[in-house]
Amino acid sequence: MSTVIALVLGFAPSLIWLAFFLREDVHPEPRKMIAKTYIFGGLSAFAALFLEILVNQSLQKVIITLPRLIEENLSVFIGFGVIEELVKFFFIYLVVRKSPYFDEPIDAMVYMVTGALGFAAAENLFLVFSGGQESIFLVILLRFVGATLLHALSSAIVGHYWARGIRFNIEGKFIFAGLVLASIFHIIFNYLVSEFNNFLVYPTAFLAILGFFVLYDFEELKKMG
Repeated sequence: MSTVIALVLGFAPSLIWLAFFLREDVHPEPRKMIAKTYIFGGLSAFAALFLEILVNQSLQKVIITLPRLIEENLSVFIGFGVIEELVKFFFIYLVVRKSPYFDEPIDAMVYMVTGALGFAAAENLFLVFSGGQESIFLVILLRFVGATLLHALSSAIVGHYWARGIRFNIEGKFIFAGLVLASIFHIIFNYLVSEFNNFLVYPTAFLAILGFFVLYDFEELKKMG
């Protein structure tokens, strides 16, 4: 597979969803700020991978005597989902919180989605360059309606709670609540994919329902001003 095709396949899912979600922003953010957030979101994927490796190694030592089911749930379903949501938020927060372009509550959702899609793009690129040519097109298609969308939606939830925290001047508590919810949804999605990997209607339906509420959240913030 040529490098150009690999890059297109890696970036296309996240850029398509990015174009879709940016339409929800009434006052579009500067392209440079969107690009910066997207890039930092991509960088956060490498930090998350590093932490996941450390956590996985630690869990193998600590819970070696526990049943296999518990071990797998802690490392893959729970640990990885929580790590990814925390790391995504941390990197995006560092980039945008003090920015002069972060000037209205809805920006929290816009930037969180942008960074999350950068995170998803980094994951997709890793799969494209490490996978076989025969199956990679199907993998990317499935990630377009799967993991890539999940990252956008879960981070959108964090952004929504962050925005409400800004609105009511209690950011910390709202951000924590958003991260908890996003992590739970991430864990549920991982579980559905694992349990129904040959019947993906369940995780897809789950994301469709989640997407409905995220779009509603965007509309709610638009009314808040």
